[in-house]
Amino acid sequence: MTATPTTERPGDPARGAGDSARPPAGLSVIILVMAVACGLTVANLYYAQPLLALMASSFHVSQGTAAIVVTATQLGYAAGLAFLVPLGDVLENRKLACRTLVLTAIALGVAALAPNFELFLVMSVAIGVTSVVVQILVPFAAQLAPPEQRGKYVGRVMSGLLLGILLARSLSSVTAAAWGWRSIYLISAVAMIVLSAVLWRMLPQHPPAAAVRYGRLLRSAVQLVRDEPILRRRAMGQALMFGAFSCYWTSIAYELVDAHHLTQLRIAVFALVGAAGAAAALVAGHLGDRGLGRLGRGVAIALGAGAMVLSGLGSGSVILLAAGAVLLDLATQGNQVLSQRDVYALREDARARLNMVYMTSSFIGGAIASGVSGWLYESHGWGAVAIFGTALPLAAFAIWLQELIWPPAAARAAAGARPSDRPAIVAEATDTAGVLDVAGVRDGAGDVAEARDVAEACDSA
Repeated sequence: MTATPTTERPGDPARGAGDSARPPAGLSVIILVMAVACGLTVANLYYAQPLLALMASSFHVSQGTAAIVVTATQLGYAAGLAFLVPLGDVLENRKLACRTLVLTAIALGVAALAPNFELFLVMSVAIGVTSVVVQILVPFAAQLAPPEQRGKYVGRVMSGLLLGILLARSLSSVTAAAWGWRSIYLISAVAMIVLSAVLWRMLPQHPPAAAVRYGRLLRSAVQLVRDEPILRRRAMGQALMFGAFSCYWTSIAYELVDAHHLTQLRIAVFALVGAAGAAAALVAGHLGDRGLGRLGRGVAIALGAGAMVLSGLGSGSVILLAAGAVLLDLATQGNQVLSQRDVYALREDARARLNMVYMTSSFIGGAIASGVSGWLYESHGWGAVAIFGTALPLAAFAIWLQELIWPPAAARAAAGARPSDRPAIVAEATDTAGVLDVAGVRDGAGDVAEARDVAEACDSA
């Protein structure tokens, strides 16, 4: 079964009000293909995490040195986000995604056969750079989905992505136990070739919205950071949350082997329990569509901090460590979906660049936290890792709390308005939100929420 290719954006005014509420024929199939593609591709970033002890032994390096593989892969991913993902606003998306996957397959194949740690490390960077296909497909899915159902469809794609993240560790552990740690890289290389062919057949063509030079595109991404405070806050918050996530998963395999003497197969089972976190993407998508994104983000961030506290205090129990993993996965993915929804709503014509800024920040945070986590475990043990991992969501919660107490837009309105002008400010903000929503320029629900913040600030003033 194949989907009908189309370049017409669902929800276009030309389709009519009735049509815009219905997904086009074949969209569900396309979204399913995208979800599978995201899962298979993003898994490449996480195969190494439960294999670090085996890699250290194979390459005759220390545990701290082996942990650099995770940092290198995430830094490569951040570089790909910064320099490849913006091409999604310049080049036809299907062609860009499929060709990049072929490069991913080559990097995986070389990594599988690498005779020394140095070459493997270089290929780990290359794997990270080329695996950014995920971040080309996610905004692609947002573009295809009807505006009023965007959270739901992006949530489905993100569920596939999260399953790839969570199942990657179990899969690599199982294949390592059966055929050695290098086998997963060969298997994935073949999978990337097959995936490239399937995407080429199934995805609709998606040309860029406007012609723009690459250099100017990169400069415009920097300008987006300056102009969009929501982008800056969401990017920083998710960088801290993903940092906690990476901190945990970089060192947990060492802890399970050293303190609990788990075999590679048992580590695979442990990693599998975190797959329950995939449900967070769907739940978060629905919360965002109902206007509960701000509350959902606060709950997710607090849950992340609690998960790391549980993992630290319950380090003597594998069950408590597993419970911490599930909660942390739920928290990280929930915050990811809700924050990404806000980011996509900012500029319809710049989603790839917005996503680049957002995800680059996230993976830089993850890369730094991974490196620190490996050093902390080797020097001070799991307790230090847990303390560091707890501090990161707490910092994210401080950002969320500051925005809740005094949102920037509300602060400006309350400070500069006379009491007699405040009702007009609220009405104008609400009307503007409605106009923007109808025009499809921004997410009207987010603007209405901001208008309510203005009203609350004016009332409190």
